[in-house]
Amino acid sequence: MAECKSKSVRGAAKSDRAKEKGAKHHVSDSNGTPDGDAAAPQELSSLEEAFRKFAILGDTRAMGRDMNGKNWSKLCKDCNITDGRNVTITDVDIMFSKVKPKSFRTINFDQFKDALQELAQKRFKGKNEEEAIQELHKLIEGNSPVISGVTKSVLSPALTRLTDTSKFTGSHKERFDQSGRGRGKAGREYLVHDTGYVVGYKHAGTYDQKVKGAKQN
Repeated sequence: MAECKSKSVRGAAKSDRAKEKGAKHHVSDSNGTPDGDAAAPQELSSLEEAFRKFAILGDTRAMGRDMNGKNWSKLCKDCNITDGRNVTITDVDIMFSKVKPKSFRTINFDQFKDALQELAQKRFKGKNEEEAIQELHKLIEGNSPVISGVTKSVLSPALTRLTDTSKFTGSHKERFDQSGRGRGKAGREYLVHDTGYVVGYKHAGTYDQKVKGAKQN
């Protein structure tokens, strides 16, 4: 009798473990498919994409979730939020300090949207709040930081003289052809030519002509 009860208890325990394992398997499958309980990752909006592009500017370790004051000011400038009349650089700096938590140096995306909401009324006066926010978002969506300050070369007389290959002499002259184009490896290394003449000899190939002319005479 006791043995039968023991077998019954063990059988019930196995049944419970099987049910639990099946439930875990169902949860795992559900999480791995779009129809599961776990929500699929949402695509970033155009506004958030622009936010992240400006947020990582100048910091290779940045993840794009927070933006510092310098990049916030650049975003406002590059996206024409500051117009020098309704919204100035000072307004932008004040708004950043207003939405930024104390003891923090950056703002997140939600705080970024709060700042835009308040700037929208200043930037687009005469429009209602919703229209002003939409217009301000349009200025930012799809934009990236403007990279400026690229150094342009200026051809000074000294630079022109130093880069004029027609005035090169010696081994430096051998590295370029008559048009000034580099000769590559042929201009850097001594290559053996089985012609019987030294490299650079101006009268190469004229010996045979002289011999033939002498025989004809």
